[in-house]
Amino acid sequence: MLDGKLVIAHIGNGKSTNRYHLPYSLNRPEKIKIKAIYQRTLRPGAWAEIPGVEYTDNLDKILNDPEIDVVVVNTPSQAHYSMAKKVLEAGKNCVVEKPFATNVEDAADLFKTAKEKGVTVQCYQNRRFDSDFLTVQKVIESGKLGKVFEVCMHYDYYRAGTPESETTYNRDHAFIYTHACHTVDQVISYFGKPQEVRYDVRQLLGKGRMNDYFDLDFFYDGLKVTVQSSYFRAKIRPSFEVYGTRGTFIKAEQDRQEADLKKFYLPAGHADFGIDTPEYYGTIYYYDDEGNYHEEKVKSEVGDYARFYDALYETIINGAPQLVTEEETMEQMKILAEAGKDLA
Repeated sequence: MLDGKLVIAHIGNGKSTNRYHLPYSLNRPEKIKIKAIYQRTLRPGAWAEIPGVEYTDNLDKILNDPEIDVVVVNTPSQAHYSMAKKVLEAGKNCVVEKPFATNVEDAADLFKTAKEKGVTVQCYQNRRFDSDFLTVQKVIESGKLGKVFEVCMHYDYYRAGTPESETTYNRDHAFIYTHACHTVDQVISYFGKPQEVRYDVRQLLGKGRMNDYFDLDFFYDGLKVTVQSSYFRAKIRPSFEVYGTRGTFIKAEQDRQEADLKKFYLPAGHADFGIDTPEYYGTIYYYDDEGNYHEEKVKSEVGDYARFYDALYETIINGAPQLVTEEETMEQMKILAEAGKDLA
């Protein structure tokens, strides 16, 4: 801690660091200071350097800096474990981008090492703060849908060129690991540990090709939550569909933070960043206590990935429980491992 601020360094200087982390942590200047960014080879890149941040190709400089409280690992996924292990062994708190690790054993070892060193480690599950996901929670908790018995979550693309360009199977590029890690965490974080999970994970272009499709069913007492995604959806499915005994809620459009980030329209200085306008609101269809039918737009909740950093600050500075727990992360890792076990 420096002047009451959480001091952070990043390992990696690519899209993840500059698009999905820094725009949010830099938007909390009263709480957070970004001190350093490690890049394996220092060179001019696509991302402008941030004034006041030290860029270095010397990892030890970060690991041995007593002012740095937390190191965020934003490397390619195959290096998450090895880099996070170095951070933890240096006695630093660590945040690891998704997917947390490439197998259950490595994930468990990171938590074991963190406990031994008296520090914390957690996965960066920013999509807990997606606008559409937060809005679904608001609708469910309103009670207007009655008893909810089915939730369908879709995270679709039409990016046929991505799987078509890969002629061999690479676990690090498998859709189940690189994309299900977002939505599976949403399921676990809100609905808890499932009683049962059923898996339909495919390589649409054939064995030995990229995994480009998944359909996972999570079963709870009286509730089924389905998570589906594909690279071959020319017309994407609604982001969320929620079905209850008295109504239905449909949210067609996904959270808009990423769309703004891609246009370099950043949260700092833009009060409308990531905000749904009325044409993107979801619609609730339900019958009230008197049997009257209603069809209403539901104003979207405000999504804000900076809330992960708010929680991180409270954990490291004030000793609050971690936002993303070991139990949640290990449950997800086991689910992803089971889902991908037959891919080759």
